[in-house]
This record gives sequence, C-alpha cells and structure tokens, in this order.
Amino acid sequence: MSPASRPASASDLAGQHVQVRYIRHGEVRARVSTIGADGDRAFVLVAGIGVASNYYENLAPGLGEFGPVHALDLPGFAGVPYPKRPMSIQRYAAVVGTVIDELGLVDPVLVGHSMGTQVVAELASQRPELSTLVLIGPVTNPRERSLLKLAFRFLESSAHEPFRVAMLAVGAYLLCGFRWFSAVLPRMMRYRIEDVLPHIQAHTLIIRGEHDSLVPRSWLREMAGLLPRASTWEIEGAAHSVMYDHAKGVAELCVDHAREPFDTRSAEGAGQDLAADAAAGKLVQVADEEARNRRVHVTPRLVLQVLRSRWNEFFASADNRPQDIAEAKTEHFQAQLEAFGAAEADSAEADPNGGSQSEGRQSQDHA
Repeated sequence: MSPASRPASASDLAGQHVQVRYIRHGEVRARVSTIGADGDRAFVLVAGIGVASNYYENLAPGLGEFGPVHALDLPGFAGVPYPKRPMSIQRYAAVVGTVIDELGLVDPVLVGHSMGTQVVAELASQRPELSTLVLIGPVTNPRERSLLKLAFRFLESSAHEPFRVAMLAVGAYLLCGFRWFSAVLPRMMRYRIEDVLPHIQAHTLIIRGEHDSLVPRSWLREMAGLLPRASTWEIEGAAHSVMYDHAKGVAELCVDHAREPFDTRSAEGAGQDLAADAAAGKLVQVADEEARNRRVHVTPRLVLQVLRSRWNEFFASADNRPQDIAEAKTEHFQAQLEAFGAAEADSAEADPNGGSQSEGRQSQDHA
C-alpha cells in the first residue's frame, strides 16, 4: 500500500463533527449523516434493508481522502418517517439521486451494502456519468430467491458476525419495525439486479466476506461477467457485514479503486498483478489480519460514552430530532477516535516501520 492510500488516522479526524440533515424527494425524506468537508469528490453510502447508516460507522472515517462522506438512512429505515406505501428499489434509487443532486455532488463514489447494492446499481444504470461503484455483499443470488432459503443463508452468515453487528441490527430493526421490513423484503427479493448490471458503465468493485452465505463466490463470478468493468475481492474471516469488523481492508480497497479503478490497471508490479487478476475474474483474497480493524484502547469512560451516545441516538432517531442525532453521532465518533488514537500510538511504538498490505493479498480461482 502506498503512503497516499493509507486510511485517515484518528489524529487526522480529531475535532470533526457529524452533520445530520434531511433531504426531501416528493413526499418522502432521506436522512444524510456527513463527516468531512474538504475535497470535491464524495463517497455516498447506502445501507441494506432494515438497517441504519451506523453500519458504516467504522468504514466511513477511512473514506475521506477525496472529500466528505455521506451515509444515508432511506425512507422507512432508522426512524426516518414511513412513506404512505411500500417503495420499490427504483424509487429508493430515485431518492438517492435526489440526495446527490441536492448536495451538488459531482461524480460521487457510490457504495451499497446488501439491498443497498440494488439501489446504487439501479441508479448507476440510469446515470452513465457516475464512474465509480462499490457493491458490498450484493443480493439477491438469483438461484436462491425464496424466503426460506434467504432466511437460512442469513442465519448461516450471521453465525460468523461479531456481537456488535448483532446489537446494531437489533436497534435498527426495532426502529424500522416488522411491518415496513416485511413490506420492502418482497421487493428486494424480486429485484433482478442481474438484468441491470450489463447497463452499468461505472467501474465496479465487488466485495464479499469469506463466510457470506448470501453471496457465494459463484454469484460474484456471474456478476463480474455481466458488468462491463468489474473486479472481485474477498475478505478472509468476514461475513455479510464485511465492512464493519474488516473496515480497514474494505476502506483501502474502496479508496484505491476510486483513485485508479482496479479493472483498468496494467499488470506491472505485484499489487497491480492482483488487481489485474481481480479484473480477469479471479478472486483476490485479502487476509484477515490485513483487513481487520486495528485493536482499540478501551477505558470504562469510553465504554460509558459509547453506550450513552448509542442510547441517545436511538431515541433521537425514533423522534426524528436531527440536532440530537448529530450530537449523539458526534459523541460516538469522538469516542471511537480516542480509542483508535490510543491504539495507533501503541502500535507506532511497537512497529515504527509499519507493514505491507500487498503481503496480505493473494489471488485464487473462484470455487
């Protein structure tokens, strides 16, 4: 990894606040949480069904190299008011398009996870000017579009998720509610992303976790074959919510891809060989120890700060109080920075020369 591609450190982000605003699209609204302000190319993050933008809380700080990072809560999710009727993937894509337009973003990097991949893929197929796309854990595998199979695969993958993801999911599903979740789920299952992919002109990075049963390697291979420009990567040891505990590796892949798309690189040099392999349909696996988040330095005070901020964010989201949501998110963000900052200092003392990311990547054929 070159020095230019290193993720932002805790010291780089110190003093930043999370900004929260609502953007209206017709009769519905989306909530946008933003960190960073410098730069002219933003990342736009879209989460999956039923969950909230805080699924990206570990990933977002590592994406701010080119500009601000905007994480979206779509209508009906995370306490955002329910629309009058269930929304299709196409309508959700239109909401994201309005957010991009209202924020005045020029060619942002679109990142979707799970159902969010359907939303950003739909939007990218309609807007050829969007040049860079990231699909994390893309659904739905066309060979497993039944509710029973989907539920089984979800549980199978969840067994490999960290406890913190489960707690995030519980809070998010409570805010979403069973009624809205069950109304949107059939639309997610029926959406044929495979019909949309050939129309996407953007350079597309596809990422899965090694234990993501919802997204088998064969499905990644099929997607890469349908996309005009694509590369496929796997994070060792991760599951469906790969961008949470393995945010370090996912952020590095996203930033590298935004700077110079993997599918257009030459095959010169060790790191570029791997990128060429990914573009050629081979699966490039990033080692668990290279992708996993750095250990944090935790104190009782920080634990209490995180718990308080999470509690306050939940109830502020339920009541749609943007200022209180922003304050709670900022408090949580600053606690994270302090924990990571102390760990970074310890790590620098232990290993002042750092390590090489390329050593943790290897190419292999799809299974």
